[in-house]
Amino acid sequence: MLNFTALLGAQSDSPASQSLLELDGGVKVLVDVGWDGDFDVEKLRELERQVPTLSIILLTHATSAHIGAFAHCCKHIPLFSRIPAYATIPVISLGRTLLQDVYTSTPLAATIIPHSSLSEASFSYSSSNTNGESSNILLQPPTPDEIDDYFSRIHPLKYSQPHQPLPSPFSPPLNGLTITAYNAGHTLGGTIWHIQHGLESIVYAVDWNQARENVLAGAAWLGGAGAGGSEVIEQLRKPTAMICSSKGAERLAPPDARKKRDELLLEMVREAVAKGGTVLIPTDTSARVLELAYLLEHAWRSECSDNASTSPLKDAKLYLASMNVGATMRYARSMLEWMDEGIVREFEAEGTRNPVQNHKRTGSQQVGGRGASDHDRRGGQAAKGASGPFDFKHLKLLERKTQVNRILNNPSGQVILASDSSLEWGFSKEILRQIASKPENLIILTERFPSTDNRGDDSARGTALGNMLWDWWETSSGGDGTAISGSGVHPREIQIKGANREPLQGMELMAYQNYLATQRQLQNTLQPTDGTALETSADAVEDASSSSSSTTEDEDDEQQGRALNISTTLAHSNRNKLGSSTEDIGVNILLRGKNSYDFDVRGKKGREKMFPYVAKRRRADDFGDLIRPEEYLRAEERDEVDGHDMRDPGGRRESTLGQKRKWDDAGFEAGAKGRRMSNGANKRRQTGRGFNKNHPQGIDLVDHVETNGSRENAEESEESDYEPDEPTIEGPSKVVFSTETLRLHLGIAFVDFAGLHDKRNLQMLIPLIQPRKLILVAGMKGETVSLADDCRKLLAAKSALAEGSATGVFTPTVGNTVDASVDTNAWVVKLSESLVRKLHWQNVRGLGVVTITGQLGATASSDERTDILEGAKKKQKLIKGENESYELPKASEQAPKLAPTLDVMPASMAAATRSVSQPLHVGDLRLADLRKVLSSAGHSAEFRGEGTLLIDGMVAVRKTGTGRIEVESNVSIPGSRSSRLDGTFYAVKRKIYEGLAVVIGG
Repeated sequence: MLNFTALLGAQSDSPASQSLLELDGGVKVLVDVGWDGDFDVEKLRELERQVPTLSIILLTHATSAHIGAFAHCCKHIPLFSRIPAYATIPVISLGRTLLQDVYTSTPLAATIIPHSSLSEASFSYSSSNTNGESSNILLQPPTPDEIDDYFSRIHPLKYSQPHQPLPSPFSPPLNGLTITAYNAGHTLGGTIWHIQHGLESIVYAVDWNQARENVLAGAAWLGGAGAGGSEVIEQLRKPTAMICSSKGAERLAPPDARKKRDELLLEMVREAVAKGGTVLIPTDTSARVLELAYLLEHAWRSECSDNASTSPLKDAKLYLASMNVGATMRYARSMLEWMDEGIVREFEAEGTRNPVQNHKRTGSQQVGGRGASDHDRRGGQAAKGASGPFDFKHLKLLERKTQVNRILNNPSGQVILASDSSLEWGFSKEILRQIASKPENLIILTERFPSTDNRGDDSARGTALGNMLWDWWETSSGGDGTAISGSGVHPREIQIKGANREPLQGMELMAYQNYLATQRQLQNTLQPTDGTALETSADAVEDASSSSSSTTEDEDDEQQGRALNISTTLAHSNRNKLGSSTEDIGVNILLRGKNSYDFDVRGKKGREKMFPYVAKRRRADDFGDLIRPEEYLRAEERDEVDGHDMRDPGGRRESTLGQKRKWDDAGFEAGAKGRRMSNGANKRRQTGRGFNKNHPQGIDLVDHVETNGSRENAEESEESDYEPDEPTIEGPSKVVFSTETLRLHLGIAFVDFAGLHDKRNLQMLIPLIQPRKLILVAGMKGETVSLADDCRKLLAAKSALAEGSATGVFTPTVGNTVDASVDTNAWVVKLSESLVRKLHWQNVRGLGVVTITGQLGATASSDERTDILEGAKKKQKLIKGENESYELPKASEQAPKLAPTLDVMPASMAAATRSVSQPLHVGDLRLADLRKVLSSAGHSAEFRGEGTLLIDGMVAVRKTGTGRIEVESNVSIPGSRSSRLDGTFYAVKRKIYEGLAVVIGG
């Protein structure tokens, strides 16, 4: 059984993706927890309703569309954090930095509390807002430490590694559910999930890219990068159901699209920089930014190293602006093995040339950051020689608004990569505001936006900044890929919306306190032992109230008294419902009650006389207790696990008066004041060390500016690192919206850097995969319907040739459930012990193969017979003293259930079947594998033509389209070469048979 429900992202212009898969036995799998730039809590209502029934969570990509709501759900939805989540290591690491960047960049990510919820919690708030105007009060956003903790709970997986996950505490048994991750391309660590549950084989492939890119390898449909296969790998072939994205179904990429795309981007950059303009390239903060950063950095390297070149890029500056980009690049340098083979070869080649400077894969030679060495700060030879894939020489990282403002105040030909691609939050929106009025400037969009015809009724999305720019470009250029020059068009004025955070005061603060009190009661009801999130929010309320209050003490006492009275009234009114009285809680008051240290056990019985103890649940699987791999790392690896310093998990604390300090602490404090550290200068400072208290939510200071071999630039970056930021608001707050008019007179261009499949990929691969059921999601209505029509035609032709059943194609909408179950005929046959002892197993590519010939009969299982006899004996013993004339039940009353069983055939029948049985060759021989085997055996083997392997110039091996292997030799060779031919011919046949299993009945 398979029921599929699209919670978000089906025939919609919203990029967010959430899918629910319901399997046999009530097992529910949630794939992705995406969110869009609106950060609307109402879009998560259905997910919140499904949380108590979820078994596991799978994450596919480290983008907002796939994991944007993960931290919000962990903090604000009860039970969500107790559900096991699974993802690849890059998705975990880059997703962590993404959400930390999101919550630091925009107050809307904290989400607005619905007005109805505040009115239910506080009558005074509803009375004061009778005019219909409501304050946009924000929830407490997750802190960077909380986000770090949420992502540390995700179970990491590797590609092609089958894994049986652990279910959530409130989930039914998974009954052998197996998940396997395969490379999806598109993003680093992006995943195509294969889910095996009983007879159901499900492939979940949303947002994948078959094409190979500069940093990322192609999807693993045909075996991955360098495989060169023409067939889909066995594990992903012929699934019972396939969930595929329909994005790009109407787009046809030209041949050699990647090369043309890169050249088009660089040509646009050269033209704009030559005019002295500023080029803004909006991109995401953790996924596709790696592809853009690698391309531009290496373009700068190649053109700056050519002394004869007159390229305008030599005098241009290159920047990457994002709140947490230093950590993102640090993770990228530690995950080169997840990238394309070309990146790995480039790193190995650089390591061969510079073994001292680049002896570690994660080594970064940066200037101005805390990870820079003294020699790098002085602009020595090590800085000049750094040329690893992500050891930037020209690209400088900016993580503060003051740094961005400084470079914009001195424009002289510069290129800025900035987050986010939606232009709704991050530095990209602020940079656009400052460069929009100059015609020499240029903005290059890197992702497509929904056109006006496909937006439906979502008027809010139509007024988004990115959508307005896309409409302008599409209308003016006709969508042919040409750039719009700022000097050649009439300026336009658009209205943009801004959001600022302000502290709560007066009745709003009291309403927020009452809302927290109500939510705490509800959470304690659902999770009696876990109220940490709301208690933290309540502590923030108390801290903010005590630190930012501007009213008199009498007014404070009055407000606190009102809040206390309301909370007390709620507690008393719900005491009977929640069962929270002292008598009902019993001895557990020692754990759940505050300031409760004594409990009278006189007259008590059972567990009421014992001190309560909650045993921690031991996590284990079929192989024993689960271990934490970070506990078994070598000393030199401990700094490199998920950006944590395992040797200093608690971070450095500020020294107080009279407290002794270690030498490293003193060096760190000296370095924080701008002086050079004498010890430990090369160590990266992690979260918890070197926190910037003035930064929003205490984001740590990471490496801001990369090496450039210049002392002046190093000193400039050091100054920018330690500039005080703007004051931030701590504690309860609200968002205040503002509108301003923006005059657009700059150039607009578009280069597709989304890295997604196109129409050709979909029409080629879906017939090769041959799914029994096909579900299309994650696309707009037009392209989804178009792809569905094409797939019905292609799969119908494929099934007609194969004489199979037609494939069902489904196009669900958000909230609709599709029954994608497949009728299968399967029987369970038991083997007798005598037959099992005679089986001869053969190994083919790690799989055991055996042929069985036996006689089918119906027998009772040994368990059934044992249970009947034991039950009869127990009854006989119980009534032995009362009734000596007891008789065993009749045969008709104790007839066991019969099961089909295969047993050894009689000798007469076995001889007859052996005479008609034919040998069967099992396995799939690949000529590339045969070539390796023969080469290792001392034969010369090379490909001649298509599908022909020539061995020793005398024996040819061909593989036909049906899989048949043909071996031919030149029989006209005379003399001594004839004997050599015989040896080669039989050696080739021997190797072919060794690669196959020859099974025969009998």
